[in-house]
Parts: sequence; C-alpha cells; structure tokens
Amino acid sequence: MKELYTGNLYWPVTLKDTREYPPLRQNKKTKVAIIGGGMSGAICSSIFMQNGLSTILVERGEVAGGSTSANTGLLQFSNDIMLCDLIEQIGERDAQIFYRACRDAVQMLEEAARSLRIDVGFIRRNSLYYASTEQDLPKLRREYEALKACGLNVEFWTADDIAKHFPFRKPGAIVTHGDAEVNPFQFVNGLTDAAVDQGLEIHEHTDIVAHETLASGQHRLVTSDGYEIEAEHVVYAVGYEPEELRGKLIKAEINRSFALVTGIQPNLQSWHKRFLIWETARPYLYMRTTVDGRIVVGGLDEEIEQPLHSDSERTKRSGKLHQQLKALFPDMQAPVEFEWSATFGESRDSLPFIGADPAWKNVYYCLGYGGNGTVYSMLAAYLISDLIQGKEHPLTEIVKLDRQSLANV
Repeated sequence: MKELYTGNLYWPVTLKDTREYPPLRQNKKTKVAIIGGGMSGAICSSIFMQNGLSTILVERGEVAGGSTSANTGLLQFSNDIMLCDLIEQIGERDAQIFYRACRDAVQMLEEAARSLRIDVGFIRRNSLYYASTEQDLPKLRREYEALKACGLNVEFWTADDIAKHFPFRKPGAIVTHGDAEVNPFQFVNGLTDAAVDQGLEIHEHTDIVAHETLASGQHRLVTSDGYEIEAEHVVYAVGYEPEELRGKLIKAEINRSFALVTGIQPNLQSWHKRFLIWETARPYLYMRTTVDGRIVVGGLDEEIEQPLHSDSERTKRSGKLHQQLKALFPDMQAPVEFEWSATFGESRDSLPFIGADPAWKNVYYCLGYGGNGTVYSMLAAYLISDLIQGKEHPLTEIVKLDRQSLANV
C-alpha cells in the first residue's frame, strides 16, 4: 500500500462521529464497483446513486482516511498549468472547454455541499494569484487576457491594488471570482453518509487483490479475505495510478508536498475577504483560512515520492512555510499546531487521467493528479457516469488515458 502522508493532520479532528462500515463478508453482485473511498470515490458514488446506478464502494482502509485527510481544501477553476500554456498544448477550443468545466465543477461542488445534512465548511472565496517576481508579470497579464477571453470572471490588480487590500506588495495579480474552500474530511463523510441513505453499499477494510474479466464480460473483484464482487463496471478512484496496474498505464510523477495549520488567529482583518492565495513561482506557496480562524499553508514540493518521515525535518519545512506566511502577514502570530507531508502527483501534461481503460472494457479511472484534485473528482463523476450510461461527454477526448496531448510533452 502506498504511503500517502506522515505527520499530524488537522481535518480529522474537526469531525469526531463518523460512520463505520463493515468489511465485505459475502459475495456480491452490482452494476458498478468503485475501488477507493476518498474524494474521488465519494463524489463518484454520490453522482452514480443520483443517476440510479447500483453501486458498491470498497476501501482498503477507512473512508476519507487517505489523501482526503491531507487535502488542503482549496477549490479553484485555475489549474497548475495556466490557460495560456494549455492553449498552446491542446488548442484554444479544448483548453477553454476544460477551464470552463473546472469553473462549473466548483458550482457542482457547492450544490453537493449544500444538499448535505451537515455543514462541511463550503464557502465561496475569491483567489489572489500573484506574480512572484517582476519577470512573471508579462505572462500573468497574458494569462489574465486568456481567462477573460474564456468568459471567466477575473480582474487584474496592480501592485498598488494589492497593497491597498493586503499588508504586502507584489508586482501584480489576477483575482479570480468563483472559487471556494471546503473541509474535505467533512465533505467526503457527508457525501458517503447521504449516498448510503440512497442505497450505496460501502465496505471498509476491504482490500481488492485480484481483478479479472469473466467470459460473460462481467468483472470479478476478489478481496484479500477471499470474497468476491461481480460488477458490470469497475471504477478505480484511487487518486493515483493503482499499484496493481503499474506498467499498464501512462506514468506520472509522484512527488511530496508539505502543509501546516496554525492555531486560531486572534485577528484576520488584514486578510482581505479571506481570499485564497497562491503565486506564479513553481513550486508555489498557497494558503487559505479556516472556518474557526486558522490558516492553512502549503508548498515546498520536492521530487521525492515518499512523504518525509523525520519529525525534525518536517518541522523545518513547516517552519519555513510559517516564515513565508509571516512575511506576507506579519500580524499572524499564532503558532503551527498541525503539520504534515503528503504525496502529490503530476501528469506530464498537467491534466488528470479520467475515463475508460483503452484496453479493458468497462474499466474506468478517476486519477486526479495536480493541485485541483477535488475539482477533477467532480468532473470525473459526471464523465464516468455518462460513459457507463452510453452517453457522450465533452471532456472525454481531453482527459482520456491515451490522449494525444501526452505525446506532445
């Protein structure tokens, strides 16, 4: 099992009473089997149930216990790859379709969050995407023009505009309207609770160790305890490329990143409208606030697959992130209370892998990759649901596993 994080996580302490689901203890038949109980699996199961697809979800650990717990909960339509770069990579039409789909996915996430019985900390926010250096300014302006031409709600702020609203000055920034924040742990648990009430079947501590196609075309999944699920369709919603299939799919890079959560800040007045904040530098610094007045800061990506195990080295990274926070907001003095290191995947063309296995009928993947995993999960849920039901989806060719853009990078 791939290790997804190390350290002291914040989100799980915000929700104490979570449902427990029994391991699979008898053979089952279903229309759809989802492997993975994180953000991707939860959103897929929710949309599948709404579309009347009989579904069983299996998770080798616990629901929301993997990458979801280390997710920092920023929901943005802008991507790790700028729209102007994506246009050069896949053409203006497809790049605009993808960016508009990401904007729409944030709206869909809001609708899903508002439908739940519990408050999952979904709040609409604007984002400040600032130029880290003067050299980044011309491209940032080009990106602004591309976003505007795409019909997205954006503004360009000068250095003076930034200084009017924040206690720091940067060469320039794009302000995007239509983003949001969420508590990912609460959101996933809320989604699965609601889907179970609609008929979803969940089995935790159920590890799939074999997957074969029967002569009938059905798929047989076998657990480590010897029980079987027979399904018409199988969805791998496991975040990154399944280890069981390594070598059969196109590779991506798995790196590690770092995040911290401060104590409750006594005063957030200098943080204009609690914007989400990130920058043009790569790797980039990003930050947000929480419902209870904490600050989440992430960044310092490293090209190493395993999360950092050394407590002292992890504390050094969080100390550096904390210093970067205080350089922007000198009045934010609350100390670090939570810190972690987590795996972080990036595809070669900076797009997710979503869709059908090109060589295995009725097998699908929802593999997020990049900083927009939650947004991609919502895109995936609708796209895969359409594929299962034999419908067309406008993103299919753009994000499929054997897309042409991978050959161009």
